[in-house]
Amino acid sequence: MKKLLIGLFLATTSTATYAAARNQDFLALRHAYQAGNTARVNMYAQRLRGHVLEPYAAYYQLRPQLWNPKLGPETVKQFIEKYHDSPLSDRLLGEWLKVLGWTERWDLFAENYPRMVNKDVELVCYSLQQRLAAGDRTIYKEAFPLWFNAREMPHSCNQIFDVLITAGTLTDEDIWSRLRLALESGNASAAKRINEYLPKNQRLNERNLNAATENPLRYLEKHRREIKTRSDREIALFAMVRLLRSGLDQAHAYWPRIRDRFGAPDQAYFLVQLADQGARRLDPRALQWFGEAANTHKSVHLTDAQLGWKTRAALRAGDWNLVLDTIETMSATEQREGVWRYWKARALKAKGKMKEANAILAPLSSEHHFYGQLAEEELGVTIGAPAESFKPTAKEISAMERTPGIARALAFYNLDLRPEAAQEWIWAVRKFDDHELLAAAEVARRHGHYDRAINTADRTVQRHDFHLRFLAPHRDAMRNILKQQEIDEAWVYGLIRQESRFVSDAKSSAGALGLMQLMPGTAKWASKQMGLRKYRPSRVTEVNTNLTLGTYYMKHVLSLFDNQSLASAAYNAGPSRVWQWRDEKPLEGAIYAETIPFNETRDYVKKVMSNSMYYARNFGHQVKALKQRLGIVSSRFGSEKVSE
Repeated sequence: MKKLLIGLFLATTSTATYAAARNQDFLALRHAYQAGNTARVNMYAQRLRGHVLEPYAAYYQLRPQLWNPKLGPETVKQFIEKYHDSPLSDRLLGEWLKVLGWTERWDLFAENYPRMVNKDVELVCYSLQQRLAAGDRTIYKEAFPLWFNAREMPHSCNQIFDVLITAGTLTDEDIWSRLRLALESGNASAAKRINEYLPKNQRLNERNLNAATENPLRYLEKHRREIKTRSDREIALFAMVRLLRSGLDQAHAYWPRIRDRFGAPDQAYFLVQLADQGARRLDPRALQWFGEAANTHKSVHLTDAQLGWKTRAALRAGDWNLVLDTIETMSATEQREGVWRYWKARALKAKGKMKEANAILAPLSSEHHFYGQLAEEELGVTIGAPAESFKPTAKEISAMERTPGIARALAFYNLDLRPEAAQEWIWAVRKFDDHELLAAAEVARRHGHYDRAINTADRTVQRHDFHLRFLAPHRDAMRNILKQQEIDEAWVYGLIRQESRFVSDAKSSAGALGLMQLMPGTAKWASKQMGLRKYRPSRVTEVNTNLTLGTYYMKHVLSLFDNQSLASAAYNAGPSRVWQWRDEKPLEGAIYAETIPFNETRDYVKKVMSNSMYYARNFGHQVKALKQRLGIVSSRFGSEKVSE
């Protein structure tokens, strides 16, 4: 028996040692590929035959050969076929197609392009080139919408645009329209590229464009009496828009000095920009400016984004007629968004049209998000018991764990290569049905990859598991911490789910760290307030430390506002901004949340509050209505400004 145990131990140790060595081989292979060392790539690729990450060894060998004219197409096709269950197949195919497009090997391109899954705009334009080379003139209509883009476009698209301009499909007016889009977005480099399409005698003066970019007010003061040509007007409007974004009042005050240099369409254009920026800054004059724009030029056009901010301004003003009218002006696609279906229903209810409102609210209430929850409450229902969940069997979970894409993802997680792991996982689950998704989510949960478990469970359509969608790890540690802070457990979990998806070592691009995404300065402040003598910045990603400091800061911002939605906004954007976003009168909490100027914070607050509802239900807490959680937000004159 003793010999058997020793044998088993040695075998296990040998297996673990071998696996560790192969992992090191893979990391060395990856480093050799990044360094361009072909000999070492080939050496390590030989060692990794049969390894779960063997497809990457094959990719690292083949990828540098794509530009070699001696490379036979069958070699690429064999790779794509052999590794079709990995995102590498689509990646290599896309890279190969771009080589084929650049070298105009159109027969091969046409044969293989239909297999491409993730087509970027560069590939789309190469496809249009290929069809044009085959004599297909229907591409003119398909390519036309690609032109109207504020960004610089790939070389493959510029070649198509040259053809459209030569054919007269794109006119000088279309060039001016795209030029304005680029200028409006502040993309001066793209504007200069677009400028080259205009006849030489119409082009923008690039020296003046640079001057307007650098100091718009100084440029306007120097050139306002010289606004004569269309080029002059475009640069002046560009300067006004830049001035507007640095200060509403300054731009509004300056506009009358040059307004008469422009015709009605250009005047209306500036007024729309003024109104849009005003709405985004919660300026009560925004609706007046939208009205002035419409009165100045009856054919004034507002984008869906501008109509969205006009709607938000109308919500803050309590003008339900305008809310309804503006939403109905949006594109059909935009009107189908949950946000605008909900507010349209609310506007109809305000007008006494209950039947029409309920026809919108009923289907919306079956959707699992912020507006679905609010729609339920409008129909008189508070979020009820969880729907019956599908639970995969042990056999299904074991089989899922062995699925090649899932196995590769887990291998990458073990190597701490999270981006590669995520890519493999997303590719693997992209065609899964609900049962397979929940089995994969359970695999991720068991391996501690909570973000992947949540995101996978979130994809189900008919069968759901809300305990997987709303995982709650670290509850034992959390219970002790919450006893000290006395704050709502469901709210804390709702916030962590949005902040990090429970990735304990998560780090944002801004430098926020850990489960609760604490900025170093916030963590240091909280540690001092709590008197944590042993705190060091290196400990901020430790689970207990992060939860302790994060919940303390949550309690702090909650004490400032006595409202979970405002405290959530303060956690994300800072307390002083939350105070500034209040209105001159009390606001319904849902309207306050809807009109938060920062896109990130607006989305964040909605998701945190929605998450909190699901967590409260899962935890068996007494569930209060989402509207009650959102509360009524007092006016900015109702309390003193809070400090950071």
